[in-house]
Amino acid sequence: MDADPRQYENIAINENDIHKIVRSYLVHNCFKDTLESFIACTGVKQPVDHLEDMEKRKRIFHFALDGNASKAIELTEEFAPGFDEALGFAQSKFTPFGKEQKYVEKLEDFMALLAYEEPEKSPMFHLLSSEHRQHVADSLNRAILAHTKLPSYSEMERLIQQTTVVRQCLSQEFGKV
Repeated sequence: MDADPRQYENIAINENDIHKIVRSYLVHNCFKDTLESFIACTGVKQPVDHLEDMEKRKRIFHFALDGNASKAIELTEEFAPGFDEALGFAQSKFTPFGKEQKYVEKLEDFMALLAYEEPEKSPMFHLLSSEHRQHVADSLNRAILAHTKLPSYSEMERLIQQTTVVRQCLSQEFGKV
């Protein structure tokens, strides 16, 4: 079922599609300087408001990544005021999940951090790790993008996700891909 790599040469790829995918990736990940260089080199159009929004999202992302939750929340409230209402709604509607055993364990993990004078020495230290903060920062960035009516995943991520699903389906159907 593997395609012959020589067949790839015969497939026409639209340069504008490639530019759109790269631009989407750069905007999504707040690579403003790289985006500006890319625009200058390719002539791709980019609305100015995306550049301003990227800078704000980048600051929020870095505060979350650095573990400065209060500053990340403050900037999120300034940047996306309606998003604050969504947080309040989530807090009020999801409180009952504290009664569900699978969620209680996660809540207990977070609460355990408060019991330690030095949380970095607690058994739940992984919740303070750079990997966990990266995950939180990525999730917050996706939520802000969705709130501002932008795709929460870059086109490149979507292409990779779709390719993975197709490969899995073909693998299941034909046994090997």
